[in-house]
Amino acid sequence: MEIMRLVVTGPVGAGKSTFIRSVSEITVVDTDRRATDETALLKQKTTVAFDFGRLSFGPEMALHLYGTPGQARFDFMWDILIQKAHAYILLVAAHRPSEFIDARRIRAFMRQRSPVPMMIGLTHMDAPEAWDLENAAIALGYLSTNKRPPIIAVDPTQTASVAQAVITLVQHSMQDCLVERPA
Repeated sequence: MEIMRLVVTGPVGAGKSTFIRSVSEITVVDTDRRATDETALLKQKTTVAFDFGRLSFGPEMALHLYGTPGQARFDFMWDILIQKAHAYILLVAAHRPSEFIDARRIRAFMRQRSPVPMMIGLTHMDAPEAWDLENAAIALGYLSTNKRPPIIAVDPTQTASVAQAVITLVQHSMQDCLVERPA
């Protein structure tokens, strides 16, 4: 069986655990614990190691989903998880632009350790204070539309939205593979 590993990363509260729970065909293995730091202002529980889910594409292929913790103090887990990843999605809460800097730091960390394809999923787009896709892209450091990864709106609570994000990332990954192979 071929296994593709997808890392779901991003700042605290971006929707990583919810994203994985929305599409996993198994009960998600999680390491959620009661938040005891500033994270408690956003939510009661937080991931301290990783989340794990699985999605099968027939008997010969499965997607393993690994969700990272959002806090920088757990960056050793980011390092472990990105090492064997085939691709990753960076989730960013569009209604908390103060966290765009954290998202840029996470992206830089991942890019430094692995050249795998990536995309950005903007969550909480339904919030009145959410930034639109174009302004969020610029704030995340992508000034040129032709030099940035796919950036899409994602509702981690909606299976169809998460599935579309996974499909977009797989298609983007396939394009990267075709571009890198000599003809």
